[in-house]
Amino acid sequence: MRFSEDRIEKLTCSDGIKRDIHVWEHKEPKAIFLTLHGLMDHGGNYMNPGIYMKAKGYALVAHDQHGHDMKRLAHVPRFDVFLDDLELMLAWVKEHYPGVPIFMMGNSMGGLILTHFGIRVYKEDPLVKGFILSAPGYKNSLKTSKFLIAMARLLSKIAPEKAVPVEDLRPHVTRDEAEYKRMREDERDGIQATKMSARMGAEFLKAQDWVPEHIGEWKYPLLAIIPGDDKVINSAVTRELLSRIDEGLLTELLYPENYHESFNEVNREEVFAAILKWCEPRIK
Repeated sequence: MRFSEDRIEKLTCSDGIKRDIHVWEHKEPKAIFLTLHGLMDHGGNYMNPGIYMKAKGYALVAHDQHGHDMKRLAHVPRFDVFLDDLELMLAWVKEHYPGVPIFMMGNSMGGLILTHFGIRVYKEDPLVKGFILSAPGYKNSLKTSKFLIAMARLLSKIAPEKAVPVEDLRPHVTRDEAEYKRMREDERDGIQATKMSARMGAEFLKAQDWVPEHIGEWKYPLLAIIPGDDKVINSAVTRELLSRIDEGLLTELLYPENYHESFNEVNREEVFAAILKWCEPRIK
């Protein structure tokens, strides 16, 4: 398979559409990572952690999220469809891996979704042992003009699927040239989005605006992976917001030279090993 999966399953999402679940799994997994990709991304981009975790005795699953399933234009009717589908995905994992411990993990927008989910939706489940956020999308590094923000919000109401200007961020996600090339090939082949709708942009900004007032309500074990040279998400703001969480719940790992996607960076195996070091005591 293109992303070295063991198989592709299907998730019936909240809109009734069946979307791909990319599965990498050890035959008897010690735990399973339920993962969420970022904005204008896809589940196959979890290939590197999927292969690594499988080799270490784990399973990893990543579904193509709403508006990101083989579409060049990323679009959702509202941000909360991500939360609706995540509830369905968690139920799918528990059905297909009964009794297996679960870690919920999100990168970038996936981390933003998990933050909303953990505070607004999630009800404590003994099978879920912790949450892992990598470069959670709380505040953009790139400055967006007030005019563009206002335009996106207006178009969101009158022409929600209209594409809005988006800067090419791919050069800023990894220092690994092979990974960068792979992502460009995914764009070329229509697997990875290259445009974003006005509604998607407006809903993303609204979801970001919600975080500062509510992140202190977080109450579950949390591992945060922070790339120090992130030109996509503002790491300084991320760290300040995370500092509002009970320090007994938070473990923070800083990788000063990493670009935005630590899971696809040149030192990714160091990152994966650190994740397992945090996870393993929680499943014994």
